[in-house]
Amino acid sequence: MKDAHPIESRRPGLSVGARIIAGVVLAAIGAVGAWLQHDAPGRSAEPRTEFTANNPPAGLPTALTTGQHLHWSRCTSPPTARTGYDCAAMKAPLDYRKPDGRTIAVALIRRKATGPNARRIGSLLLNFGGPGVSGVSGLPEYLSQYKPLLDRYDLVSFDPRGVGATIPVRCGKTAADTGYDGSEACAKHSGALLPYVGTSHTARDLDLMRYLLGDKRLHYFGVSYGTALGAVYAHQYPSHVGRIVLEASVDPTEDLNEDQVSQVKAVQAAFDRFAAHCAARIRHCPTGDGPEEAEQRMARLADRLEKKPAPAGGGRKLDADDLAYAVSDHLDLGTDGWPPLAKALTALIDHNDGRPLSKGADDIGSADRAATPHDSNVAARTAITCADSSLRPGFERLDRDEARVRAASPVFGAAWSTGVYLCYDWPFDGERATPQVNADGAAPVLVVGGTGDPITPYSGARHMARALGDGVGVLLTAEEEGHGTYPQNRCVTEKVDQYLRTGRTPAPGTVCRGSMS
Repeated sequence: MKDAHPIESRRPGLSVGARIIAGVVLAAIGAVGAWLQHDAPGRSAEPRTEFTANNPPAGLPTALTTGQHLHWSRCTSPPTARTGYDCAAMKAPLDYRKPDGRTIAVALIRRKATGPNARRIGSLLLNFGGPGVSGVSGLPEYLSQYKPLLDRYDLVSFDPRGVGATIPVRCGKTAADTGYDGSEACAKHSGALLPYVGTSHTARDLDLMRYLLGDKRLHYFGVSYGTALGAVYAHQYPSHVGRIVLEASVDPTEDLNEDQVSQVKAVQAAFDRFAAHCAARIRHCPTGDGPEEAEQRMARLADRLEKKPAPAGGGRKLDADDLAYAVSDHLDLGTDGWPPLAKALTALIDHNDGRPLSKGADDIGSADRAATPHDSNVAARTAITCADSSLRPGFERLDRDEARVRAASPVFGAAWSTGVYLCYDWPFDGERATPQVNADGAAPVLVVGGTGDPITPYSGARHMARALGDGVGVLLTAEEEGHGTYPQNRCVTEKVDQYLRTGRTPAPGTVCRGSMS
């Protein structure tokens, strides 16, 4: 459940190098759709009326609820947020089981609504995926995706626990190092935080945010991993559910290793569709005359790169695992990623030039690298994933799981298979094998799934809508390639925006046609 781009891409994610360091922390619990150029709208001159809520989260001291007020001021970081944005810090318990104990500061960012006060609905909380993606950096970077909603909502995002400015997890060689040096380093430098960075804790932060922002119910838009966060919130606080969109949904019925197998199959299927298109439509297609030949050519290329990595610019080399991750990053973009992928593979195959493929994959990372360095994303992503997952398999099970992932995809299986080792030696227990998301009694939640999604397969959206409960989960299907469909698909955008503005969900079974139609 997959983060956060100098080039246009669908979802924020990690660079090739960061993915290697993470040991294939899956983009399904991680990374995220094609985003437009930043184009911030102006502010309304009308005097603003602040909202108030009368239903604080239960069990918290008044110092954190009725006694706490968000003090918004001009943002100082990231540089992209210094004009037109407000930032604040919210106090929350480190451990919600000990609400009177140690507190943490959760970093928030806001873009105020531009429409009339009488039409303003409240705040729309945004999570851009990951886990490990900074919302404080993400909101200014991806604002234009949500620009049409600014007439009705304040757009608000945040750094979840372990990320960016909110109790950042450190797993490097030193406490100041933002790199990833393994689980022992995480325990050494961030051991006091690691039990409290999981999704269920961040969901509790969301409810405190909702109250302090003045909303009786939570309005929320979560992408990729953000769908897990939104669904866990709905389970914990069904009576506080407002208008919630879960886009490019993770599968709540699969554990971490099952999810890896499903994802690698989906990536392989997306590559096969690219290869078929390339053979039919692109002259001198680098992958040959179809999916079968494409697999053979990719196997030969991977073998060549394993023996002698290709130059990738900046003194870097591109090896076989890098090849798999970089190709996957291009597939995330849907059909928009196919022409540059064909050109990059041609350069690599014909001229041993890994720069176009590597640069394209790097550009699908966060543009604001100073705010949330990619290596720090890896530490946060790993810590949150392992806090959520209770899987701690022994070596016999690990060997079987690794073989399953390898067998699931001839092109991507070898690279993805190392992900089975992600949490096996994690120093703390995880919460559950799969998240609790049933939200009986909640208002309808809109779940959006793309049939060609290579990172969070469409089956996950179907399972999520069902798991939320009868009358709660409403599935909107998009026949689209790529990871995420909003705002790329016009029909999806119209249906989602209508729901967020009016509360009316699409009719059951609604399908939006797109690139796969």
